Amino acid sequence: MNELYAVVGNPISHSKSPRIHSLFAAQTGEPVEYTAIQAPLDGFAETVREFFAKGGKGLNVTVPFKEQAWQLADRRSERAEKAGAANTLYQDSQGRLVADNTDGAGLVTDLKVNAGITLAGRRVLVLGAGGAVRGVLGPLLAEQPGELVIANRTVAKAQGLASLFRDEAGPAELRACGFGAVNGAFDVIINGTSASLQGDLPPLPATVITPATVVYDMMYAAGDTPFNEWARAQGAGKVLDGLGMLVQQAAESFRIWRGVEPQTVPVIEELRNH
Repeated sequence: MNELYAVVGNPISHSKSPRIHSLFAAQTGEPVEYTAIQAPLDGFAETVREFFAKGGKGLNVTVPFKEQAWQLADRRSERAEKAGAANTLYQDSQGRLVADNTDGAGLVTDLKVNAGITLAGRRVLVLGAGGAVRGVLGPLLAEQPGELVIANRTVAKAQGLASLFRDEAGPAELRACGFGAVNGAFDVIINGTSASLQGDLPPLPATVITPATVVYDMMYAAGDTPFNEWARAQGAGKVLDGLGMLVQQAAESFRIWRGVEPQTVPVIEELRNH
């Protein structure tokens, strides 16, 4: 008997999660059946309760319900607690709803393992201060970069995040500023703003990029994202999009639910080429 898992969002038809988890299931032989559920905007909690009441085993949560998933949980992992959002739900042996957030782990694994990028001691620039960025700051800081700068259009939001994660920065210098105040070149630049998909690029000085800079857009598109196109034009050494992060965060959810670590590289290649 297959066990039931799903991704919940609104809209959801574009989600690659069912395909990713089906590929994981085929590869590992785990009895996983994974579907997509579009929850009404005002009916997320009800959708979750119903899913587990019918014997569902685990849920991924995507836009716009990640904060609600966090609030709904009886228990949260440490990384979900700090992220203020959850993308992974399951029930523990007592039937309590547990929330986790695998986004940051997904990003860091994609950078380190798949792309071979070192974050330790590096100068890292993170663009944006919304939920996507809040979800990845903890795992990024755990890599002990030399400096991490959060840049955002609204400086106060970036400053809020910097103070929230100050105690996790360790020896790293953690700073916040507006886009215009970013200075010097960076080793790694991570774009966590979604506006760039509409072609609305953060107004950054071109000097942030050198031929040694790795640029990572947490969004992904069929070709280069507008932000990655810009970075390439400035001569960035390596340009990556968020497809690997998507697959890695899914793999981390799969591991939490099933206790099995799927191989991600063949799945990333499969999605990239089809």
